[in-house]
Amino acid sequence: MNFKENESEQKLRGGYYTPDDLAEFLVRWVAARQPETVLEPGCGDGVFLEKIGLHLEESTVLGFEIDSTEANKARCRAHSVNLVNTTIHERDFLDWAVKAIRNESCEFDAVVGNPPFIRYQYLPSVFQSRAEAIFRNLNCRFTRHTNAWVPFVLAAFALLRPGGRLAMVVPAEIIHVLHAGSLREYIGKHARKITIVDPEELWFSNTLQGAVLLLAEKRRDSRDRAEGVGIFPVHGREFIKRGPHDIFDTPHPINGKTIESKWTRALLEPKVRSLIDGLTVLKSVRRFKEIATVDVGIVTGANKFFLVPDDTVQRFGLSKWSHPMFGRSQHCPGIVYDRTQHSSNAEKGFPTNFIWFKDKEVERSPAARAYILHGERRNLNTRYKCRTRKPWYSVPSVYSTEIGMLKRAHHIPRLILNKLSAYTTDTSYRISVKDGTAQSLVYCFVNPLTALSAELEGRHYGGGVLELVPSEIERLLIPVPVDVESDVRLLDKLIRTESIDCVLRHQSRTILGALGLSASEQEELILAWKGLRDRRNRVTSKTVQSRSTLKRLI
Repeated sequence: MNFKENESEQKLRGGYYTPDDLAEFLVRWVAARQPETVLEPGCGDGVFLEKIGLHLEESTVLGFEIDSTEANKARCRAHSVNLVNTTIHERDFLDWAVKAIRNESCEFDAVVGNPPFIRYQYLPSVFQSRAEAIFRNLNCRFTRHTNAWVPFVLAAFALLRPGGRLAMVVPAEIIHVLHAGSLREYIGKHARKITIVDPEELWFSNTLQGAVLLLAEKRRDSRDRAEGVGIFPVHGREFIKRGPHDIFDTPHPINGKTIESKWTRALLEPKVRSLIDGLTVLKSVRRFKEIATVDVGIVTGANKFFLVPDDTVQRFGLSKWSHPMFGRSQHCPGIVYDRTQHSSNAEKGFPTNFIWFKDKEVERSPAARAYILHGERRNLNTRYKCRTRKPWYSVPSVYSTEIGMLKRAHHIPRLILNKLSAYTTDTSYRISVKDGTAQSLVYCFVNPLTALSAELEGRHYGGGVLELVPSEIERLLIPVPVDVESDVRLLDKLIRTESIDCVLRHQSRTILGALGLSASEQEELILAWKGLRDRRNRVTSKTVQSRSTLKRLI
């Protein structure tokens, strides 16, 4: 977990400034309509104002910048290009926007800028309440997991006139992250067309935060059809030489499922989308929630106290309260967790034991009392999850399931056949089968269709690790053809010894082949998965080439 005191001043202020060439590109796009009024909701050092002055010197510009030093820089840049009809307020844009939206008092022909990237929990309470008010005033669902950029973009788009244009640098997570769902729905409903310029590389140095360019044109009236969203992938900066209008119109936009939920489907080729749609109607392809349930793992509130290696059990005499557990990818390199894997983990010194003080004998046991006092001396009893239960060391909701699933994955998510009935922490999920067998579900879960489905439904942040929450897992597509032998042991060995590409191709021939998919259709799904996986991990063609060169050298 990240804590506020550990973050840099730049990250807490959300100050990642836009490169000149990207700002120029965005301003050129809105300038094509010759807007009379322009909004810049987060001026920063004034890079957008400078570009506005070069292309729209007659426009009236309203800007906001909460930092006085940066506001003065922005004024200087506006003055340097004779952008005279400019007003920059040293105040929070959201505070002003709440009143403007409520009173319907201000509309702009264009919005440009780069909103602050700040986690909701890092915002002072007054800013949090303003962010929530933006959602409420626009009748949008609000979540406290949101980031500052979401209400910024939401408010800015709401303040556009019909036919107006918004051009902003936003986090790449706009395409998939759950807390931006309301923003996607709102823009999708009110925009004539949306284009995302999606780079292979990271545009901001010293950060893992991926960014994209958001170009959105507001509908003029109810007769103006909402075309949906299109994604334009780019490598390097060559795209800037093309006209922004050309790039805006190039992607073939899609609507419907994409606008209502995530925009990840727009990353796929039309033929792949059609192939997936055709598979979803087959009786042998089911949603995860139809065949299994998902529950979070055990929440201890102090994992280092409750999850311990063998030597801690021996040192404190805790064998009576010790139970096998797993919770990290290094604990489960395959898809089977059994006595052999557990013993191997224990030999490596992994925390393979879950300490469960479940009975009243704890109070009469000197060993247990000594360990509990050991935890209290470290103030573990004052942690939130611990202090809210009585006694603090009694962990609730302790049970195991036949299947476990790690929350995060590098390549593809895997289900773990839990042959040892081991417990899992909240770094994993507990899966219970409703229809079929645990062995069949674990086996069929590894295939290109499910892997691709996970990329479409899941989310990722800096570093590229794929994460799925229960509601996303429930929507995963699982092929369960009849008469397929679920050779879990063979698959477990393949996953441990072969590349993920080899594993998926093996499973594709067995599982998707049984559905009647041709070799070329199977390959389309594999390549689509690889494309989204590589995009998530920021693997560019240059990276692939350098890795290939390194492999030859070694």
